[in-house]
Amino acid sequence: MQQEKPNVKKGILLFILILGCFLSTLNQTLLNVALNDLMDVFQVSATTVQWLATGFMLVNGVLIPVTAYLMRRFTTRQLFVSSMLFLLIGTVICAVSPNFSILLMGRMIQAAGAAIITPLMMSVILIVFPIEKRGSVMGLIGFAIIFAPAIAPTLAGFIIEYVSWRWLFIGLAPLVFIVILLALKYLVNVSQAAKAKLDIISVILSTIGFGFILYGFSNAGSKGWASPVVLLSLIIGVMFTTWFCMRQMKSKDPLLNLDVFKNKIFTLTSLINILVTMMMYADMILLPLYLQSSRGYSAFEAGLLLLPGAVINAFLSPVTGRLYDKFGAKPLFIIGLLFVIPSMWAVTDLTASTSYSYLMIRTVFLRVGLSFITMPLNTAGLNALPKELGTHGSAVNNTVRQIAGAIGTAVVITIYTSQALKHAADIKSQNELVSPDQVASLSTMLGSSDAYYFMMILAVLALVMTLFMPPSKGIAKKESAKAASVE
Repeated sequence: MQQEKPNVKKGILLFILILGCFLSTLNQTLLNVALNDLMDVFQVSATTVQWLATGFMLVNGVLIPVTAYLMRRFTTRQLFVSSMLFLLIGTVICAVSPNFSILLMGRMIQAAGAAIITPLMMSVILIVFPIEKRGSVMGLIGFAIIFAPAIAPTLAGFIIEYVSWRWLFIGLAPLVFIVILLALKYLVNVSQAAKAKLDIISVILSTIGFGFILYGFSNAGSKGWASPVVLLSLIIGVMFTTWFCMRQMKSKDPLLNLDVFKNKIFTLTSLINILVTMMMYADMILLPLYLQSSRGYSAFEAGLLLLPGAVINAFLSPVTGRLYDKFGAKPLFIIGLLFVIPSMWAVTDLTASTSYSYLMIRTVFLRVGLSFITMPLNTAGLNALPKELGTHGSAVNNTVRQIAGAIGTAVVITIYTSQALKHAADIKSQNELVSPDQVASLSTMLGSSDAYYFMMILAVLALVMTLFMPPSKGIAKKESAKAASVE
């Protein structure tokens, strides 16, 4: 099951998986700039419409821990085609939805399909490609994972402005259908299904635990940390997740094998992954917020500013993948963070005269830095694990990323909101003649700057952690030699 498959047409296999991953990731971020329009269309509040993003993330988050079991129980082809069918059914429901409830249901079905794609793809790579080539392959996957959210805001902004929000789904459906046809014809099984036993209690514990943690953090930004809903959600989430973890450690056949954390490199890359994901998600929320709230730019203009950096990031991903195979992870992380730290510092003093082009160049620098970190980070962590823990490592990686994204967004929105209120009070006390519009614009600007200070501290912390990482190049050679001697 775990041996390399010599007769697998790796090019076709990768193409289909990357295409599926691209559409899945595109779909996840496509609706972010459409939320304001959907509030007007369905006459719902901001809190209600936010469920289109929160609900998607919740379903994704609670299903990911189960993916390690699913990848043992079903074949590659069965899982991939099933996930794309969920994506297609959900997309069609969204496209024709007559009301908000049906639209939300469609999004939940889409999320069920999207949850399996990335962990499945990572596991296929671990099975099919030798350790010394995985960096290059992960780099190609990074192109899909990064390029999709890069073009999503601009594409969605254009479609909403000139056509209709329904075309976000109408345009996606035929592409997903084409991927399903390609998978049925060309996708081969690289792993065999086994009669794995499903631990129902662990599934319930992980669903409640991760579900409540994600729900708590995603509401903390809007409702505040003192909200009973937020506090209760986080307490329940932490209790059930702790119970889930204890059960996994005692089980002979765990749903999610936490032995992955016994590996120093995997644990370190997971911690760096949390910090990097927090920064990445927070920047994607904060910069458009500053541009639209403080500077009066449209959603389309905000999306357009993010586009060049994200496209460069996507195209650099295959390059950094090859560099990873040649030099290992540690030097790439250091180079990447030396780009990220100044990029965060560059926006800690935002003003009304901060130019659009300055912010665009700064975002390009940030994205260049992230391209040296994101995919090499995943590769280094998974390469450090023995093959039998690969699927579990992949599931843990994706679970960690989901929770880190929710935490990063919640924390940065909290800092932004609380600091903006504090600055508004200070501005009013210093000059009572300032208009409410000026107060709002200045306070949100200063609040954004303060939030970026916090993100710069996270980047410095990630750099300190990177210095403790052993050089993974030597480890990769050892693992490769070990694999060759076994075969």
